[in-house]
Amino acid sequence: MPVLPKQNELGFFEIRLESIGGLGANLAGKMLAEAGVVGSGFNGVSFSSYGSEKKGSPVKAHIRFCDLHTNIRDTTPVERPHIIGVFHENLSKTVNVVSGAYEDSIVLVNSAKTPEQLKEKLNLLSGTIAVIDATGIALEEQNRVNMAMLGALFRLCDFLDAESMKTIIRKSLEKKYPQAVAPALRTFERGYDEVQFQRFELPEGLAMPQPTRWDIPVLGYNTQPLGGMITNPGNSILKDLSISRQGMMPHFHEDKCIHCAACDTACPDFCFVWDEQPDKKGRLQMMLQGIDYQYCKGCLKCVVACPTEALSSERETDGYSEKHRVPHRFILSG
Repeated sequence: MPVLPKQNELGFFEIRLESIGGLGANLAGKMLAEAGVVGSGFNGVSFSSYGSEKKGSPVKAHIRFCDLHTNIRDTTPVERPHIIGVFHENLSKTVNVVSGAYEDSIVLVNSAKTPEQLKEKLNLLSGTIAVIDATGIALEEQNRVNMAMLGALFRLCDFLDAESMKTIIRKSLEKKYPQAVAPALRTFERGYDEVQFQRFELPEGLAMPQPTRWDIPVLGYNTQPLGGMITNPGNSILKDLSISRQGMMPHFHEDKCIHCAACDTACPDFCFVWDEQPDKKGRLQMMLQGIDYQYCKGCLKCVVACPTEALSSERETDGYSEKHRVPHRFILSG
C-alpha cells in the first residue's frame, strides 16, 4: 500500500486548490480525492469554500488524505497545506494564495513564467515552485484547465496512482460526453509530463509567516477600520477584475473600428473608453479610444458583437493588458 510522504499532527496530508469559478477546481478536488480513496486505498475527503457562485469569483478546494487507521473528523478549511495548486496566476494580486505554506511545501502554478519569476510574485520565502502552462495546454487540446492541473498534481503526488485517475476520467465522461474522453486524457497526460519545478531554500535568519486563520473575519470587532470605513466597496474605481480572465482577452484593432458602439452595448462591465473627437468631415462624434482592461473579465461578448472584426479573441500574454490599457477618466464631485 502507498505511504503518505508527510503528515501533520492529526495524521493528514493536506492539499489546497486556489482558483476562480469556471476553471473546475471544485471538480478537480473531488476527482483527486476519489483517486486517492478508490485507487490508492487512503481515507480522504474533499470540499470547497467560495463566496458568490459565479464565474470569476475566488474559489478554494480542500483535500485531506490519511491512512485507513485515522478518522477524518476535521472539515475546516486547509490552513497548512503540503501542496497548493494555483489555477490562476493573477489570483496573487488579491488573495494570499501561499498562506500557511510550510518551509518544504510545493506550490503548483498555472503559468508560462519560470519558477524564479513566480517566487517574487507569490512572495514565497521557501519551498518548491512547480509550473505548468495549463491554460496553453487546454487551449491546444480544446479541453479544460483542470485536467492539465490534475495531471501536474499527480506528478507531484507520487503516492497516488495516475492510472486510476485516468479510469475515473473515462467513467466521468464516457456516458454523457464520449467525444471529450480522448482530449481530457491527452490534457491530463501533458500536465503530468510537462510540469517543471524548482526548489528554493529559506534564507538564513527568516521564518515562514504564520497562516491566516479562516475563522477571523477581515472586517470584525478587532479588525474594522475606525469610523466603520468601507475599504473595499463593490463599485470602487480600484476594483480589479483582471483575475477573472481565463486565458483569453479581446484585442482592439483601431484601424478596423467604425465606432458603432456594438461592443459597448454588449459589454457587461463598461470596459470601453470613448472620447468626443471630430470625424473626417469635422463633425464631433464619440470615438472609441480603447479598452480599460482593469474591468475586463474576459467574457468576449464584445468580440461576438463586433461587425467589423475590430475586436479579436486572443491568448493573454504577460504585460499586454498593462501596456494597452486605456484608463477611464472618472470625474469625482465633492
